[in-house]
Amino acid sequence: MSLYGCLFLVLSIVCGALSIGTSLPGIWDTLVAVGTAFFGTLFVVFLVVGRRIKFDPVLR
Repeated sequence: MSLYGCLFLVLSIVCGALSIGTSLPGIWDTLVAVGTAFFGTLFVVFLVVGRRIKFDPVLR
């Protein structure tokens, strides 16, 4: 997993824990929910981008 993948995984876990574990007032609750979705999406994108596909140019 790439460094950015790990970073976005940790950020999405922290935002998810904040949204479940605490009761935040108004706008903060919305921001935490949006942050969880945003960082989770970036985590999946960086997992796909960071995957290395090996290609053998010599056809056997």
